[in-house]
Amino acid sequence: MTESVEERTEQPPVASAEGSDARSQLAQLFQLPPTHSLFEEAITHPSLANEQPGISDNQRLEFLGDSVLGFCVSEYLFARFPSENEGALTRLRSQLVNAESLARWGMQTPIPEVIRLGKGADENRLKQSLNVIADAVEALIAACYLHSGVSAVRQVCASIVEFGLEKGHTGQLDPKSELQERVQAYGTPSPIYVVLETHGPAHQRWFRVQVCVAGQPAGIGEGRSKRDAERDAARKAIEAGWPLPNQISEPTDAG
Repeated sequence: MTESVEERTEQPPVASAEGSDARSQLAQLFQLPPTHSLFEEAITHPSLANEQPGISDNQRLEFLGDSVLGFCVSEYLFARFPSENEGALTRLRSQLVNAESLARWGMQTPIPEVIRLGKGADENRLKQSLNVIADAVEALIAACYLHSGVSAVRQVCASIVEFGLEKGHTGQLDPKSELQERVQAYGTPSPIYVVLETHGPAHQRWFRVQVCVAGQPAGIGEGRSKRDAERDAARKAIEAGWPLPNQISEPTDAG
C-alpha cells in the first residue's frame, strides 16, 4: 500500500507490563486516571459483576468502544493510504480491529495483569482469552473517549493500527476468504471446515481442522484457536492448488 507520510500521527509508547504499578501504566496508556470509575468499569469482567451486585462490567463500554475504534481506524487508514480503494481499506480495517488482532495488541499491555475477574473464574484461561482481552481493549477505548476526548482516543487507536501493520496486515484477502472466492468462481458450495481433534489443557488448546471442497478433503491445518486452524487449512488447500479443475466442474451458462 502507498502511504501518505505527512498524515501519520505520532504514536504513544505501548505500556510495558513490567514494573510495580501495572494499573497506573495501563491507565496512562489510555490517558485515564487509575482511580476513575470509567477505568474501573472498563477492566471489570462480567464474572466479577455477577459475584458482586452493584458493580458494572465492561460490556456497555465495549459496545461503545467498538464503534469508536471503527471510526478512528477508518479515519486513520483513509489518511494513511490515500491511493487505496474502498475494498482494500475495508479488508485492512477488518484485519486490524478483529478480536484476534485486538487481543494480540492487548496482550503486550498490562491488561492481562490488571483485568478484574470473579473469584470463581478460571483466571489462567480468561487472562489468555482472545475475546476477554479484545473486549477489555474496546472498553478502555470507550473510557478514553468519554473521559479524554477524540484527540486522545485517536492516539490509542493509531497505536493499534501501527501494531497491526507491523505484524504484517496488508489488506490482502486472508486464506479463508481467498479459498471462498476461488470456490465460488466455480459455482460450487462454500468450503466446509471440520474439527478433527483438539488437544492440550484449556489455556493451551490446539485445534486440528480439515477443509473440504466439493465434498473432498482439501487441506488440514493446526492452530491455537479454531479460527487459526481453519486459516491454516485454507492456506494448505490453496498451496495444493484447490479448487482443482479436474475435480470441480466449471459453471455453465444458463443461456
